[in-house]
Amino acid sequence: MSYQLSAVVADVELLREQTAGLDHAVLAALRQDFALLPVTPQLVEELTGALPNFATGEPSAAQPFHLVLSPALAELLARWSRRGPVAYLEAEFAGGLGHQSSVVWLGGEVAWGPHFDGTLDRPRAEWPINAALARLGVEPGPWIDPFAELGLHLERDTAGWLAHGRRGLTADYWDELAEEWEDRQSGPEQQPERCGPVGDWGIP
Repeated sequence: MSYQLSAVVADVELLREQTAGLDHAVLAALRQDFALLPVTPQLVEELTGALPNFATGEPSAAQPFHLVLSPALAELLARWSRRGPVAYLEAEFAGGLGHQSSVVWLGGEVAWGPHFDGTLDRPRAEWPINAALARLGVEPGPWIDPFAELGLHLERDTAGWLAHGRRGLTADYWDELAEEWEDRQSGPEQQPERCGPVGDWGIP
């Protein structure tokens, strides 16, 4: 099963303020009062006045992102970060192979990164997305890592996140559906206890 991510993640109120009035900005709710802004070509053009560029080769440490962060786009995200930390995250996986990349702005400048990892053979806390989310202030919880703690495993591509945002779903939407299904299956006499998942969701 494949997974693709190209998104800005920050405090939900920060993103609401900065994207108010934009035609192509769709915010998807995450846990802990964060939100995800899917980055589409239409959004980049609306933000910068120019079509986005994409790297021709595979992402690497030298070119960590498929989306080329133009000076105009990078400067815009840096400006947003004057109100709080802002991260741009990319990931792409298929058949167990892929990569993660991230960068964090704070106070109007790059505060961490960009970082790229195409092997993910280090501890999970050091993976680019988890490390970036920690710098945003994501708190530990019952889930296996910050990636799952915020709910970044809930949708598997940009189209999914756009639908998530447009439908106004919460990050706990799928858990709530699963709980309702379990309640119907178990009946009133045997209600199973729910606990935070600790497994690997197959998305590094």
